[in-house]
Parts: sequence; C-alpha cells; structure tokens
Amino acid sequence: MRYPEEVVEEVRMRNDIVDIISGYVKLQKKGSNYFGLCPFHNEKSPSFSVSPGKQMYYCFGCGAGGNVITFVMEYENYSFGEALNLLADRAGITLPKQEYSREAKEQEDLKKTLLEINKLAANYFYYQLKQPQGQAGYEYLKKRQLSDDTIRRFGLGFANKTSDDLYRFLKSRGYEDSILKETGLVTVEERGGRDKFWNRVMFPILDVNNRVIGFGGRVMGDGAPKYLNSPETKLFDKSRNLFGLNYARTSREKYMLICEGYMDVIAMHQAGFSNSVASLGTAFTSQHAVLLKRYTQQVILTYDSDEAGTKAALRAIPILKDVGMSIKVLNMKPYKDPDEFMKNLGPEAFRQRIAEARNSFLFEIDVLRRQYQMDDPEQKTNFYQETARKLLEFPEALERDNYIQAVSREYYIPYEDLRRLVNQMGSRIAPGTSILAGKRAEETKEERKKTAPKGKEEGNRQSQRLLLTWLIEKPDLFQKIKGIISPADFVEPLYHQVAEMVFEEQEKGNLNPAGILNHFINDDEQYREVAALFHASLKESLSNEEQKKAFSETVLKVKKNSLDWASRQARDINELQQIIKEQAALRSLNISLD
Repeated sequence: MRYPEEVVEEVRMRNDIVDIISGYVKLQKKGSNYFGLCPFHNEKSPSFSVSPGKQMYYCFGCGAGGNVITFVMEYENYSFGEALNLLADRAGITLPKQEYSREAKEQEDLKKTLLEINKLAANYFYYQLKQPQGQAGYEYLKKRQLSDDTIRRFGLGFANKTSDDLYRFLKSRGYEDSILKETGLVTVEERGGRDKFWNRVMFPILDVNNRVIGFGGRVMGDGAPKYLNSPETKLFDKSRNLFGLNYARTSREKYMLICEGYMDVIAMHQAGFSNSVASLGTAFTSQHAVLLKRYTQQVILTYDSDEAGTKAALRAIPILKDVGMSIKVLNMKPYKDPDEFMKNLGPEAFRQRIAEARNSFLFEIDVLRRQYQMDDPEQKTNFYQETARKLLEFPEALERDNYIQAVSREYYIPYEDLRRLVNQMGSRIAPGTSILAGKRAEETKEERKKTAPKGKEEGNRQSQRLLLTWLIEKPDLFQKIKGIISPADFVEPLYHQVAEMVFEEQEKGNLNPAGILNHFINDDEQYREVAALFHASLKESLSNEEQKKAFSETVLKVKKNSLDWASRQARDINELQQIIKEQAALRSLNISLD
C-alpha cells in the first residue's frame, strides 16, 4: 500500500524512536546513543543501538536496522500499512485513504487469507471435538477437569484420525494448494494433501489481537511427538508469541505467571489466574522477555518442580533480568506443576504460594547450595566462594550489599566475612565490570564472529560505502570534496541512489537519515543495507594524521573507480579523451581534511 511521502514522513517525525523502542526494550544511554539487548536475536550483552540524532536503530550483532516504522513492522510482524496506522494513531494523525502497490496488495491479501484459513481451521477443530469422532479428545479434556466454558474460551478442538481430513475440508471451501502450503496446516504432495495435525487435541494459538496465528496439538495415545506446534509461517513466530497473552495482557494483576505448557496455562485461567502465559514449545527467549516487558514489570516463574523445571527457571532468570524485570520463583512442591497443584490444593493455597514466592537470586543460591555437602569443610568453602562470585553480578554497591546481608542471614554466613570475600574477588577483575560482564563480553565476541559477513567486500564497493559513511558522520566534509565528488561517482546502484538523496538533503542543510530510509522500506534487503550504512562508524582509534590519509585515499579511490567505469561506458573518442584528462589530473589531486 502506498501513502504520500510527506504523510509517511510526518508519522515518522511525530514518533520519537527512543520513546517507541523503550516501550519494548530496556535502553541505557551511552554517549549520544542508547543501547539495549536486541529484540530480534538472542544475546547476552547489548549490541542494539538507538540513535536519537539519526532517529534510527541498528544491531551490531545481527544487522537488524531501520527507523521507527521498520522497527514496529519487524517487532510486531506488521505490514507497512499496519505499522503506519499504529504510529499514526499514537501521534493523533489521520491517514488519507491508502493506495496499494501490486506487491503490497498481494502480501496484504495473503496475510488476510491465512488468517481466514486459521480461523476456519480453529472452528473446524472445535466442531469435531463435540462429534462422535472427537470423543477421545473431549474425554481427555474432561479428565483433565476442564469445564465446557474453559474449552469454549480457549477454542479447544480435535484433529480427526484421518490424515487428510482438514485438507479435504479446506479444499471444499475453495482454497488452492499454493495458499494451503503457506498455512503450515497441511503438506501438499503430488499424490494430494496431508494434514500436519491428526488424532490430536488442538490448542489454537492467538496473538495479542485475538487472531488465530497457529496451533498446538497433543497426541492421543502414545504417539510421538507428544506435543506438536505449527511451523513458523508469515503469521506465526513462536519466539515472539506467548500462549495466553491475549487474555493475560488485560489482567488487573501487577505481575504475570510464566508456566511451561498449554494445559498449565488453561488450568490456571480456569482457577482464576488469568495472568498466566507459556512459551510455545520452545525455550524462553529474550524476545519473549521483551514482549512481556510491554505489559508488566514483574513475573513469577511457575515451572515444574522437577530437575528439568529447575533448569528451565535458571535459564529464564538471566534473560528476564537483562530486560529489567523483577523475578520470583514459586515453590510447587510436593506437586509437579500448576495443574496438579490446583487439582490437589486449590486456588487459595496457590495464592499463598505466590505470596511466598522466592526472590530469583536467592532461588539460584538455593540451587547452588544443593551441589555441595555442607558438612565437608572444603565443599562448604567452595559454596561460599561461588556465592561470593554470584554476588558480584550486582554492579550497584548498595544493591550488592543488600543481597550480601540477605545471603548472610539465610545461610548463617558471618556478614563481614562474606562482604570481605566478595570485595576480594571483586578486586581481581577490572574496575567497573563483573565476572558476569566479562563472560558476556567473550560470548558477544563469539556471537559476532558467527554473524560476521563471510568473505571480503569488493574493494570499490567498500570505498563507496566508506565515503558515504564519512559524509553522513561528518557533514562538514562536503566542502572538502566539492567539485571533486558528486552522486554520479557512486556507481554501485544502491549507493548511487542513497548518495543522490544525501547530497540533495545536504544542499538544503537538512540531512535526515531516517527519512531517507523510508524510500527503502518495501525492499527488506536494501533497507537493511542502507540502515547499516547509516550506522557504520569511523575508527576513532585512528590518529588525526591517519584519518586525513584514509579520507584522502578513499576519495581518490571512489573517483578513480568512477572514471574507470565511465571510460568503459564512453560513446565516442571525444568523451573518452575527456575522461583520460580527468584521470591524469587525478594523480596530482590533493584532498585534505584541514
């Protein structure tokens, strides 16, 4: 869909990128920019940068980048039109009637069709549950003590034993194989279609806007896998959605309960805990944490009380801490999970357990304590040392001292002895860092190695890119290259297009990187490359003389490449002779930063 350029720019300008992104990501100011954990990939050390000056974001780890519109598109999985509407509403702007490009209309129509098919499939599964062929599924849900109201509220259903049941139903409604392939509900082969889900109790997965975006299925009997989820589609990204969040986000509670599975969430909602959610068949991720942060500041982990549940809690705690959440851990013993607890002790006992939920750091120390035999002096000492190391994870001295006091009380460790041990260990690492920070720095290096582009960029292309970066970072350099470099010298098509806009805006005295990026929103590959271009930074480690030399060499290389390219395109001898003269003059050209 197309909107007038001035309308798109007004929406972008009226939505400050730091304000918008800080609603999704915990940001800290460092210098002129803000940094936080990237919401688009898992990382343990912040490489996600937001520039208020440029009104752009960029992740130096995974390469995600753009302006406020592309952030909403990428994070919310919205189309351009949906993102623009959301931001326009936020800014109080009334959008004109939109025009559609062919490509945008095709994508918009595809998304609408997939939502229609998912809704139709959810209704079909729900209908089957109450039919004779769905009796096994219905009996299973009743055995789990779910009421008809709860079954209806969550739209629970049944996928029949016939392996092409849903496929034939959807075909009867007129949907083509080419569309059905995109749903993740069926597999289409030469011999016909086959359902992904069969002989399973079905759990529709809804986004926060109550739209069916995928499904989970629990097999009847001993089949494998026990639980099966929809594959990722244009609608469904399991790392960015949480089961039950469509209801939990409207809860009046100030915290959310994180469970392990569908049945736990449903049982909790039925018992009155409508602030319960669960990840969708995957480990808890930083994207899940960022999503939760939009709706609450505090979470209580209600994972299974077995060893696997404990490990899951230990993995989730640092992820939630990294986005600034307050975390507690609920003790479910002697029962395994919330569903089992609720059936045996009921909601009131569960509320009491919530009130008694353990501080997440003290929970980690409890788990650590179980690894040591405290009647063995050597192991007891090792426990104290490991505890002291963990206390160094708190960078703030006051907060660290509060936890030293708490651990001292809980484990009968003399306060002064523990404080001294923590300080001794802290003195062995660099000032202003922690053991955890050191580990994360190393992990980040490894992450960036993995995501670094393979191979060397072609030299001439790299020079054009570097010169554009230089001009964007230091606009006063335009005067140094006046009469030498023009947009025509950027012969790489994408860089030529960007250079024309950069030079034009510089002439007007209003260089606007985020506005320029609007022109590339419909091409994912191009907007990522342009975003990277605007967020590249010059090596500050270079001395003044080295910078002068590097700038001069870059200008000369771009100009030489431009003339070489022009000579290959020359249409007659006169044009070629003129290019040869310019090439000769280039040898004596002196460009200075002074």
